[in-house]
Amino acid sequence: MLILDTLFTFKTAFFLSSFVTFLALINPIQKIFVINSLQGQMTDNELRYLSIKSSITAFIILIIFQIFGNIIFGYVFRIQLYSFRVMCGFVLVYSGWIALQKGVLLNIGKDVSVKDISSVPLAIPMIAGPGTITATVTFPAQYGSLVTVCAIFAALGVNLIVMLYAKNIGRVLIKLNVMSALVRIIGLIIATIGVQMIFDGGIEFLKMHGLIKLM
Repeated sequence: MLILDTLFTFKTAFFLSSFVTFLALINPIQKIFVINSLQGQMTDNELRYLSIKSSITAFIILIIFQIFGNIIFGYVFRIQLYSFRVMCGFVLVYSGWIALQKGVLLNIGKDVSVKDISSVPLAIPMIAGPGTITATVTFPAQYGSLVTVCAIFAALGVNLIVMLYAKNIGRVLIKLNVMSALVRIIGLIIATIGVQMIFDGGIEFLKMHGLIKLM
Protein backbone atom coordinates (compact mmCIF):
# COMPACT_ATOMS: atom_id res chain seq x y z
CA MET A 1 0.00 0.00 0.00
CA LEU A 2 2.82 2.36 0.85
CA ILE A 3 4.50 1.60 -2.48
CA LEU A 4 1.26 2.36 -4.38
CA ASP A 5 0.77 5.62 -2.48
CA THR A 6 4.36 6.66 -3.18
CA LEU A 7 4.00 5.76 -6.88
CA PHE A 8 0.74 7.74 -7.08
CA THR A 9 2.42 10.74 -5.45
CA PHE A 10 5.30 10.63 -7.92
CA LYS A 11 2.91 10.30 -10.88
CA THR A 12 0.84 13.23 -9.62
CA ALA A 13 3.96 15.36 -9.19
CA PHE A 14 5.17 14.39 -12.66
CA PHE A 15 1.78 15.25 -14.15
CA LEU A 16 1.57 18.64 -12.44
CA SER A 17 5.13 19.53 -13.43
CA SER A 18 4.62 18.62 -17.08
CA PHE A 19 1.11 20.14 -17.16
CA VAL A 20 2.33 23.52 -15.88
CA THR A 21 5.19 23.48 -18.40
CA PHE A 22 2.87 22.72 -21.32
CA LEU A 23 0.37 25.34 -20.17
CA ALA A 24 3.10 27.99 -20.05
CA LEU A 25 4.38 27.01 -23.49
CA ILE A 26 0.90 27.02 -25.04
CA ASN A 27 0.11 30.39 -23.39
CA PRO A 28 -3.74 30.50 -23.31
CA ILE A 29 -3.71 34.25 -22.52
CA GLN A 30 -2.33 34.93 -25.99
CA LYS A 31 -5.32 33.18 -27.56
CA ILE A 32 -7.75 35.64 -25.95
CA PHE A 33 -6.33 38.38 -28.14
CA VAL A 34 -6.05 36.14 -31.20
CA ILE A 35 -9.74 35.23 -31.09
CA ASN A 36 -10.80 38.83 -30.41
CA SER A 37 -8.68 40.02 -33.31
CA LEU A 38 -10.73 37.77 -35.61
CA GLN A 39 -14.18 38.86 -34.38
CA GLY A 40 -14.73 41.35 -37.17
CA GLN A 41 -13.68 38.83 -39.81
CA MET A 42 -15.54 35.71 -38.62
CA THR A 43 -18.90 34.77 -37.16
CA ASP A 44 -19.29 33.31 -33.67
CA ASN A 45 -19.82 29.83 -35.13
CA GLU A 46 -16.65 30.16 -37.22
CA LEU A 47 -14.65 31.25 -34.17
CA ARG A 48 -16.01 28.32 -32.18
CA TYR A 49 -15.12 25.95 -35.02
CA LEU A 50 -11.68 27.56 -35.29
CA SER A 51 -11.02 27.09 -31.57
CA ILE A 52 -12.05 23.43 -31.57
CA LYS A 53 -10.38 22.55 -34.87
CA SER A 54 -7.07 24.21 -33.97
CA SER A 55 -7.02 22.46 -30.57
CA ILE A 56 -7.70 19.05 -32.11
CA THR A 57 -5.09 19.68 -34.82
CA ALA A 58 -2.52 20.75 -32.24
CA PHE A 59 -3.23 17.65 -30.12
CA ILE A 60 -2.78 15.35 -33.13
CA ILE A 61 0.44 17.13 -34.10
CA LEU A 62 1.87 16.81 -30.58
CA ILE A 63 0.96 13.13 -30.27
CA ILE A 64 2.54 12.41 -33.65
CA PHE A 65 5.72 14.17 -32.55
CA GLN A 66 5.70 12.32 -29.23
CA ILE A 67 5.63 8.97 -31.01
CA PHE A 68 7.60 9.72 -34.16
CA GLY A 69 9.41 12.98 -33.36
CA ASN A 70 12.96 11.75 -33.66
CA ILE A 71 12.14 9.74 -36.78
CA ILE A 72 10.31 12.67 -38.42
CA PHE A 73 13.15 15.11 -37.85
CA GLY A 74 16.07 12.77 -38.32
CA TYR A 75 15.04 10.31 -41.01
CA VAL A 76 11.96 11.49 -42.93
CA PHE A 77 12.71 15.17 -43.52
CA ARG A 78 16.35 15.09 -42.42
CA ILE A 79 16.07 18.40 -40.60
CA GLN A 80 17.37 19.46 -37.24
CA LEU A 81 15.17 20.86 -34.49
CA TYR A 82 17.06 24.16 -34.66
CA SER A 83 15.90 24.67 -38.26
CA PHE A 84 12.31 24.10 -37.21
CA ARG A 85 12.78 26.50 -34.30
CA VAL A 86 14.17 29.25 -36.57
CA MET A 87 11.33 28.91 -39.12
CA CYS A 88 8.63 29.04 -36.43
CA GLY A 89 10.44 32.04 -34.99
CA PHE A 90 10.02 33.89 -38.29
CA VAL A 91 6.29 33.02 -38.32
CA LEU A 92 5.85 34.47 -34.83
CA VAL A 93 7.86 37.59 -35.69
CA TYR A 94 5.57 38.17 -38.66
CA SER A 95 2.42 37.67 -36.53
CA GLY A 96 3.75 40.00 -33.84
CA TRP A 97 4.65 42.65 -36.43
CA ILE A 98 1.08 42.60 -37.78
CA ALA A 99 -0.24 43.13 -34.25
CA LEU A 100 2.08 46.08 -33.69
CA GLN A 101 1.21 47.70 -37.01
CA LYS A 102 -2.53 46.99 -37.32
CA GLY A 103 -3.66 46.17 -33.78
CA VAL A 104 -4.76 42.64 -34.71
CA LEU A 105 -2.91 39.41 -34.02
CA LEU A 106 -4.18 37.72 -37.16
CA ASN A 107 -5.27 39.44 -40.34
CA ILE A 108 -6.80 37.06 -42.84
CA GLY A 109 -7.59 37.80 -46.47
CA LYS A 110 -10.95 37.30 -48.16
CA ASP A 111 -9.80 34.11 -49.88
CA VAL A 112 -8.42 32.52 -46.69
CA SER A 113 -10.73 29.97 -45.05
CA VAL A 114 -11.15 29.10 -41.40
CA LYS A 115 -9.63 25.68 -42.11
CA ASP A 116 -6.45 27.32 -43.41
CA ILE A 117 -5.66 29.40 -40.32
CA SER A 118 -6.83 26.69 -37.91
CA SER A 119 -3.73 24.74 -38.92
CA VAL A 120 -1.22 27.56 -39.61
CA PRO A 121 -0.52 29.77 -37.76
CA LEU A 122 -2.98 28.91 -34.96
CA ALA A 123 -2.47 25.18 -34.34
CA ILE A 124 1.19 25.48 -35.26
CA PRO A 125 3.18 27.41 -34.11
CA MET A 126 0.83 29.39 -31.78
CA ILE A 127 -0.41 26.32 -29.89
CA ALA A 128 1.98 23.53 -30.88
CA GLY A 129 5.12 25.63 -31.19
CA PRO A 130 8.79 24.61 -31.14
CA GLY A 131 8.95 24.73 -27.34
CA THR A 132 5.82 22.61 -26.96
CA ILE A 133 7.01 20.11 -29.58
CA THR A 134 10.44 19.89 -27.97
CA ALA A 135 8.82 19.18 -24.59
CA THR A 136 6.57 16.59 -26.20
CA VAL A 137 9.55 14.76 -27.68
CA THR A 138 11.73 14.87 -24.56
CA PHE A 139 9.25 14.57 -21.64
CA PRO A 140 8.35 10.85 -22.10
CA ALA A 141 11.89 9.88 -21.09
CA GLN A 142 11.57 11.99 -17.94
CA TYR A 143 7.91 11.62 -16.95
CA GLY A 144 6.63 8.67 -18.96
CA SER A 145 4.49 8.57 -22.11
CA LEU A 146 1.11 8.30 -20.37
CA VAL A 147 1.80 11.22 -18.03
CA THR A 148 2.99 13.32 -20.96
CA VAL A 149 -0.14 12.57 -23.02
CA CYS A 150 -2.40 13.39 -20.06
CA ALA A 151 -0.54 16.66 -19.44
CA ILE A 152 -0.82 17.64 -23.10
CA PHE A 153 -4.54 16.84 -23.12
CA ALA A 154 -5.19 18.80 -19.93
CA ALA A 155 -3.20 21.85 -21.05
CA LEU A 156 -4.94 21.91 -24.43
CA GLY A 157 -8.28 21.53 -22.63
CA VAL A 158 -7.59 24.63 -20.53
CA ASN A 159 -6.46 26.49 -23.65
CA LEU A 160 -9.64 25.47 -25.50
CA ILE A 161 -11.86 26.71 -22.66
CA VAL A 162 -10.05 30.06 -22.71
CA MET A 163 -10.48 30.28 -26.50
CA LEU A 164 -14.19 29.48 -26.33
CA TYR A 165 -14.76 32.22 -23.72
CA ALA A 166 -12.26 34.65 -25.23
CA LYS A 167 -15.04 36.84 -26.61
CA ASN A 168 -16.56 37.33 -23.14
CA ILE A 169 -13.16 38.10 -21.66
CA GLY A 170 -12.44 40.48 -24.53
CA ARG A 171 -15.74 42.29 -23.93
CA VAL A 172 -14.59 43.11 -20.41
CA LEU A 173 -11.22 44.33 -21.67
CA ILE A 174 -12.94 46.53 -24.28
CA LYS A 175 -15.11 48.09 -21.56
CA LEU A 176 -11.93 48.86 -19.64
CA ASN A 177 -10.57 50.43 -22.85
CA VAL A 178 -7.35 48.38 -22.74
CA MET A 179 -7.90 45.89 -25.57
CA SER A 180 -6.07 47.80 -28.31
CA ALA A 181 -3.05 48.52 -26.12
CA LEU A 182 -2.90 44.95 -24.83
CA VAL A 183 -3.07 43.51 -28.37
CA ARG A 184 -0.02 45.55 -29.35
CA ILE A 185 1.80 44.57 -26.15
CA ILE A 186 1.02 40.89 -26.80
CA GLY A 187 2.15 41.38 -30.40
CA LEU A 188 5.44 42.80 -29.18
CA ILE A 189 5.86 39.84 -26.82
CA ILE A 190 5.06 37.35 -29.60
CA ALA A 191 7.56 39.01 -31.94
CA THR A 192 10.16 38.98 -29.17
CA ILE A 193 9.53 35.28 -28.54
CA GLY A 194 9.99 34.70 -32.27
CA VAL A 195 13.31 36.57 -32.26
CA GLN A 196 14.41 34.53 -29.23
CA MET A 197 13.51 31.32 -31.08
CA ILE A 198 15.63 32.44 -34.04
CA PHE A 199 18.57 33.23 -31.76
CA ASP A 200 18.16 29.93 -29.87
CA GLY A 201 18.07 28.00 -33.14
CA GLY A 202 21.16 29.83 -34.38
CA ILE A 203 23.07 29.16 -31.16
CA GLU A 204 22.04 25.49 -31.24
CA PHE A 205 23.29 25.30 -34.84
CA LEU A 206 26.65 26.83 -33.89
CA LYS A 207 27.03 24.48 -30.91
CA MET A 208 26.19 21.34 -32.90
CA HIS A 209 28.76 22.22 -35.55
CA GLY A 210 31.43 23.12 -33.01
CA LEU A 211 31.59 26.78 -34.02
CA ILE A 212 31.14 27.89 -30.42
CA LYS A 213 32.03 26.14 -27.17
CA LEU A 214 29.30 24.34 -25.25
CA MET A 215 28.34 26.29 -22.16
